[in-house]
Amino acid sequence: MRLRTKSLLWLLAAWMLVVGAAGVVALGLWADLDAAERAAVAALLGQPQRIGLLLLAALALPLLLWAGLRPFIAAYPARALKLAEQLQVIAGPHRGLRIEAGGATEMARLATEINAFADAAATLGEGVEARVAAANARLEREKNRLAALMSELAQAVLVCNPQGQVLLYNDAASRLLTGGSGLPLGLGRSLLAILDRRPVEHAMAELQRRLERGGEPPVVRFVTARAGHLLRAQAAPVLDPAGGLDGIVLVLEDITRTVERHSRLDRLLLQLTEGSRASVANIRAAAETVAQFPDMDSRQRERFHAVIRDEAEGLSRRIDEALVRGPEPAASPWPLEDVLAADLLEALRRNLAASLGLNARIEGDAEPAWLEADSHALVRALTDLADRIAAVRDLTAPVLEATRIGHFVRLMLRWPGPALDDHQIEEWTQQAFDAAAPVPGRRLKDVLEQHRAELWCQADRRAGVSRLCLQLPALLREAAAPVAAPASGRPVYYDFDLFDRPGQPTALDQRPLAALAYTVFDTETTGLDPSGGDEIISIGAVRIVNGRLLRHECFDQLVDPRRAISAEARRVHGIDDAMLAGQPPIDQVLPAFHAFAEDSVLVAHNAAFDLRFLQLKEAATGVRFEQPVLDTLLLSAVAHAGHADAEHRLEAIAARLGVPVVGRHSALGDAIVAAEVLLKLLPLLAAQGIRTLGDARAASQRTAYAKLSY
Repeated sequence: MRLRTKSLLWLLAAWMLVVGAAGVVALGLWADLDAAERAAVAALLGQPQRIGLLLLAALALPLLLWAGLRPFIAAYPARALKLAEQLQVIAGPHRGLRIEAGGATEMARLATEINAFADAAATLGEGVEARVAAANARLEREKNRLAALMSELAQAVLVCNPQGQVLLYNDAASRLLTGGSGLPLGLGRSLLAILDRRPVEHAMAELQRRLERGGEPPVVRFVTARAGHLLRAQAAPVLDPAGGLDGIVLVLEDITRTVERHSRLDRLLLQLTEGSRASVANIRAAAETVAQFPDMDSRQRERFHAVIRDEAEGLSRRIDEALVRGPEPAASPWPLEDVLAADLLEALRRNLAASLGLNARIEGDAEPAWLEADSHALVRALTDLADRIAAVRDLTAPVLEATRIGHFVRLMLRWPGPALDDHQIEEWTQQAFDAAAPVPGRRLKDVLEQHRAELWCQADRRAGVSRLCLQLPALLREAAAPVAAPASGRPVYYDFDLFDRPGQPTALDQRPLAALAYTVFDTETTGLDPSGGDEIISIGAVRIVNGRLLRHECFDQLVDPRRAISAEARRVHGIDDAMLAGQPPIDQVLPAFHAFAEDSVLVAHNAAFDLRFLQLKEAATGVRFEQPVLDTLLLSAVAHAGHADAEHRLEAIAARLGVPVVGRHSALGDAIVAAEVLLKLLPLLAAQGIRTLGDARAASQRTAYAKLSY
């Protein structure tokens, strides 16, 4: 119940008590009067003006009581509420806070006793904290060893949970995956939004199948793309104690230059082949003529010798030039992995259903046939080929078959009706099969050459069916050794709680506050009037994931406002026009900040001010921030309703919660302070029953500060 309501109830009770006491005294006096005295009193009170004076006194009595008792009535519950809120802070985020002894004697004594209890609790807690610190020191050493190992690796390494959320990455991964128009790399972000989701999902599914089947190395390789770079990935599982898939380790390598080198080699080989054909033909013709006519005169013989010599010199010159221009040979960049033909068909069957809506079934012998293949590329290429066939043949219920023929494995797609023309198949193999592939424009012919495979179509007229046949070399391999159990002494990874956390669903209002990812941000501006033309000159932001403030994952960018900064604003943040010269404009900065804040809840202190600047730029930049927003100003008013307005400023909240203030009035500095304040407020809100995002938003809207607008 609010203090104002309580004060009014106290005032009503005091008024009723005074009126009741006056009535009892009047009745007692009336009973003690004789008949003559009563008549005299009745005559005295019977005059209208005196009755009016009595009524006026009765009406004035509440006002007099309010004026006299209000300071005492209001101060007592207000002091009690403030003591309760301060005690909550002492028990939670700021154990070093002590309460000032003031107010009524009882309240002062209560504050003294609370401080004494806090001192005793702090003394008892020191021993516990010392033991916890020793345990944390051991964990910190393990973490530092892991961090040192990861930072020294030249390869880019990522670890994600089964839902694709990034749990760990090293500097090499950050350098490799930073930049471009995609989602930035960061803890808690979805790997499926950072890399091409199709090969990643394919690798995850393949790892799961291999673990369920057992008996083979659970490692999958694939190729994907990021920001114009071609990446070769190797995925290995992280196992839980029961042997199930608990996460995935990805090792990435940039093979863009390797692929380009191979492409140049291919072009060079083609040029040598085409350019040398005429020279070889001329040499051969001249040599055959000389051999056929041994009696020709010396002049004609010399002419043919000159042709042979010139063509040979030209051929030698082209070869020398090719050796100079040509790149060094390198190993093939396309990863080929050991895969069962049955697994390849199953992946193709699922992709036909998902991509084309074709209800295919699998037939064939049960003998396991192994291939060395890029399964993702084969599945995508064959799906594209099936789509082309469906346009000209009845492919409503295709049949997939696999059979072992000597040293080859033949994969077949069967349908009822006539076969395809050889020229049609040749034309399809020359066309790009997947515009969204890691290397756009890659042809089916390229995939066939990569696998040393052959493709043809044959008709079985007796059965009335046709088959598209893909024949690949079989892999001769021994039975794989069983997968070794993970060593019990393996070091514990640092802060991998996200292994047990699913990706954020759409209904964020039902999610616990502690389970959300946050982007806490702040802006510095040319002035305080966004509607009057003031502009953003700096945006700073930091992320919170899994209850941890990720200081290294920050956004800090100055912005050219293309207008002057007011003198008042310069005195606050210290940014002048010279510091903004050459900085990008807001229409370049906002898309980058939008990508940084994607898939998270926005948080700011006095968020209405910062959001107004962002909203006014929606039309010009096309960037719209639609995610939920929390305000640490409103959350502080919810958690500490007994504190005055001035005590909800960012510095005051930070001091009350024990948060150090560093870099105040810089965008990134204020964002970090607000982030630490948010983490301190969450347990205080939970103690009041505010545990979900929906609870926090509803409670914030009930505060007086929610009415602020700019």
